[in-house]
Amino acid sequence: MKKSDLIKEIKKYSPSYPKIKREKTNEGHLLVIDIADLHINKYASAELTGAEYNSKIAVERALEGTRGLLQKSIGFNIDRILFVIGNDVLNTDNLTKGTTKNTPQDTDVSWFEAFKIAKECYVKCIELCLGVADVDVVHCPSNHDQMSGCFLAETLATHFRLSENITFNTSPAYRKYYQYYNNLIELEHGDKGKVANLPLVIAQSVPKMWAETKFRYGYLHHVHHSDKTQYQSSKDYIGINITYLRSPSSADIWHSDNSYLNMVAVEGFIHSKDNGRVSHLTHYF
Repeated sequence: MKKSDLIKEIKKYSPSYPKIKREKTNEGHLLVIDIADLHINKYASAELTGAEYNSKIAVERALEGTRGLLQKSIGFNIDRILFVIGNDVLNTDNLTKGTTKNTPQDTDVSWFEAFKIAKECYVKCIELCLGVADVDVVHCPSNHDQMSGCFLAETLATHFRLSENITFNTSPAYRKYYQYYNNLIELEHGDKGKVANLPLVIAQSVPKMWAETKFRYGYLHHVHHSDKTQYQSSKDYIGINITYLRSPSSADIWHSDNSYLNMVAVEGFIHSKDNGRVSHLTHYF
């Protein structure tokens, strides 16, 4: 399909989202929903890895995880949702079934079918979030799908362009910064740079945001684990907490053979306006 055909298809299905009027509150909270490393188009066989995984399972877990985190957040009076996209949502980035740097992958569908599956999946996830609060969507470029992940983010922004209750940050910049009142949230995939340098990198990159906030957090992805020997899963550095997120993606044969096994889950966080992160939510599969 040509680019012009894709644009025509998107324009033809451009739903009108009526503006949702919500009551303002001084006691609201931010809900962060972060589906880390979904890897649509990854294939794993239970016979070889101990667990099945494919595009269908990936979509089911993304939707179940989103619903689960929204359910678990009831009672916190959520007035805004930060929905994080990217982070290896697609398993490959080229015609040779490889990552951006052409590392071979086990796949179950074609690259274009995977793109359409991912688009439809994220549209449904974002619509679920819109039913609760206004949504800010932020894209994190990643090592499996650096190009196609950016295209997906732009496609989603086009899909929702008629909604006044959602914003998109689709910049290809590696690190993203987000402020919610007294909270600074840094987002990145987690495969570049030294984590020990991150506090100073953030302070240097967004000094105004750093100065205006008391509670600061970095949410990193990439490793699929909440623990690894090189670092703690959630560690306090001077001025900031850095947290690595679990993934809903089961191990493929390479990761399984090398004993890189993870507890599959989708994670989220709740931030208060004045007192930082008040809850860490986990939806296991």
